Amino acid sequence: MSARTKARKRALDLLYGADLREISLNTALAVEAGRDLKEPQRSSSWQYAREIVEGIAEHGDEIDELIETYAQGWTINRMPVIDRAIVRIGIWEILFNDDVPDGVAISEAVDAAKSLSTEDSGSFVNGLLGRIAQTRS
Repeated sequence: MSARTKARKRALDLLYGADLREISLNTALAVEAGRDLKEPQRSSSWQYAREIVEGIAEHGDEIDELIETYAQGWTINRMPVIDRAIVRIGIWEILFNDDVPDGVAISEAVDAAKSLSTEDSGSFVNGLLGRIAQTRS
């Protein structure tokens, strides 16, 4: 597993946990930063995970608006929590991280959805992120 894949997983854990506990992303980041200091062996994944979560916190309204606009037939609150977190990461990487090609961001998100969510989540995530990526062209 690549360092970025590990970081995405860590960011996903943070987003998912914050959403379930109904705490802010900034609070979740502070808790995880403290944990990172106590567990230096995990620090390799922390920098990019933190960048993802901070980016989602900064652009959350825009990201969620895109989800509402392009998730045909689904409101953001109707989505499984894990799918919502996966899609937020994918959108942030597509729109706000030029270091990650769109195809890689989509592929990583689809893989996460297939392994962590419902049977239909992979195709849902693929379609949603594909539509959003096309808006950049």
